[in-house]
Amino acid sequence: MATGSKKVIYVALAGNLLIALTKLFAAMYTGSSAMLSEAVHSLVDTGNGGFLLYGMRQARRPPDKRFPFGHGKEIYFWSFIVALLIFSLGAGISIYEGVRHLREPVRIEDPVVNYIVLGLSMLFEGSAWLVALKEFRRQKGKQGYLEAVEAGKDPTAFAVLLEDSAAMLGLLFALAGLTLSEVTGNMMYDGAASIVIGVILASVAILLARETKGLLIGESASPEVVDGVRALMEETPGVDRVNEILTMHMGPDYILVNVSLMLSPTLDRAQAHEIFDLIDARIKSRYRRVKRVFIESETRLQRTGSDQPSN
Repeated sequence: MATGSKKVIYVALAGNLLIALTKLFAAMYTGSSAMLSEAVHSLVDTGNGGFLLYGMRQARRPPDKRFPFGHGKEIYFWSFIVALLIFSLGAGISIYEGVRHLREPVRIEDPVVNYIVLGLSMLFEGSAWLVALKEFRRQKGKQGYLEAVEAGKDPTAFAVLLEDSAAMLGLLFALAGLTLSEVTGNMMYDGAASIVIGVILASVAILLARETKGLLIGESASPEVVDGVRALMEETPGVDRVNEILTMHMGPDYILVNVSLMLSPTLDRAQAHEIFDLIDARIKSRYRRVKRVFIESETRLQRTGSDQPSN
């Protein structure tokens, strides 16, 4: 996994912990529903950073008898847990608090404290967001933001950016709710802001869960990698036809490739094995994330008869 992603998580974790404690104090002191939602949001983000770091560490464990392809998918599992926490704790508590304050509005005491905390939070959160945005831009290349999220194979690269983006939006709505409540004297705006923050968190959680689910189940490599592998084999002397290419991400930096091809009938067994070795070396040389390559060779009789591959 990229070192840059780990740096982004450390920055976000430290910032979220400080912000969470500050918001929690302000919420307890003033009684603001939106501020309490923001405090819960920051606490959840702090825990999420810890889960992502743990997942990254677990994913680096070497293969063993029980997990012969390694533990790379650990990061996908913990990223999915992060999405569940954002939805259940972050969004759930925020919406609950918002509804509760809509039904039983509470007067906000000393709102100046909330404004100070929100201002500091925007400063700290904005700094973490810029770090995450810079790293994500570096990794996405020329792809669009949504396209990069959908095509991304490392959830840590976009999970932190999504969380920080939701945090910045949440702070803006919390500020709007507090300001409207103070100006109009109607505490309903504070509760409404809390509900909006919950909806934002739920949306981020659903997006993160959707993208992580595909990786957890077994998402293929990018079309560029698949097409590149096909081109490499088709230009290899002795290969008559490439029948099928199956790929799977076993982790952000681990791609498993299984190919089915048809060799020239003039080749003997020794020549066939030389071609297999050549294909394996060329694929791994061009695509560093490809760690294992399995090759199935089919005869013309098999293709026209039972259509079952053999090694």
